[in-house]
Amino acid sequence: MSEIPIEAFIGTMEVQESHRFDVRKLQEYMQDEVAGFSGELTVEQFKGGQSNPTYLLSARDKKYVMRRKPPGQLLKSAHAVDREYKVLTALADTDVPTPRTYALCTDDSVVGTWFYLMEYLDGRVIWDASVGPYTKEERSAFWDSANAATARLHNVDFKTVGLDDYGKHSAYIERQISRWTGQYEYTKIDDNPYMDNLIEYLPQHMPADDSCTIVHGDLRIANMVIARDRDEVIGLLDWELSTLGSPLSDFAYLCQPYCNELRDQDLKALGLPAEEDYIETYCKRTGRDGIPDWDYYQAFNIFRLAAIVQGIAKRALDGTASSKHAAESGAGALRLSKLAWAQIDKSVIVD
Repeated sequence: MSEIPIEAFIGTMEVQESHRFDVRKLQEYMQDEVAGFSGELTVEQFKGGQSNPTYLLSARDKKYVMRRKPPGQLLKSAHAVDREYKVLTALADTDVPTPRTYALCTDDSVVGTWFYLMEYLDGRVIWDASVGPYTKEERSAFWDSANAATARLHNVDFKTVGLDDYGKHSAYIERQISRWTGQYEYTKIDDNPYMDNLIEYLPQHMPADDSCTIVHGDLRIANMVIARDRDEVIGLLDWELSTLGSPLSDFAYLCQPYCNELRDQDLKALGLPAEEDYIETYCKRTGRDGIPDWDYYQAFNIFRLAAIVQGIAKRALDGTASSKHAAESGAGALRLSKLAWAQIDKSVIVD
């Protein structure tokens, strides 16, 4: 997505000045609302995460994670930490790997914005789509576990877990195109002919499939926690974009590296499955015969990512973006939109 070094997203750092709050007030809140909490609270901020600031909280021998809305003027539908809390809580008793939730706070007087608290998962977060300095066998296991976790999510009956009202049950692609077109136009800084092409093309060529499941909305290896003692996904993170919608779009987003970071890589040498094999495995796990319109789903997802990155660039200008690397990330919107259009117009050459 950018030329930012991977190390910029890994681990924790001192809380950024614009995201600081009264730690004493949070400690008092946790003493009242979180069972078993005690001790002096210390706070660090995770480096990753450019939307909702995310913090590592430590007290005695226990660790917690806090996700909060960022300060400042926000887009109407963005940063819905209450929705993140709702879906994570609903999935707690399913086979979908998620962290346990502890509390949701809608009282701005505690840390300045809404937030929720959840379990800290002690595992590995892998930012590189080719999964870094691991063996072929480990890489293969990571990607297969990500595939399995995605299939388990899409196999959940959302009505059974109390999420019938979590989103509309139809026209997901149409609504998403409208949403991200609107947010792109709202945060637009410079002209972008590739985004213009996508905004015209996508609504006119939507796939016929209108199946509906819980969708994560930002499925990436980087949003998954891998166990330290085995090559298995133990947690899906960053549910801000989750809703009810198209499982095929959701899965295609996980596969986006195939036409981006992994486009020119030797997949066999890396131990990664071919894209068609990865799709076939997912289809077997979810009872599908295949996925028509695959190029469309890829173009749609990269278009959406370009709109998100454009929003990061605008927030960087406004001073509300969570990551200090937001400006660099935002510079990738043009490249991403060109990559998205290249999925439709095969004559477009991507650098």
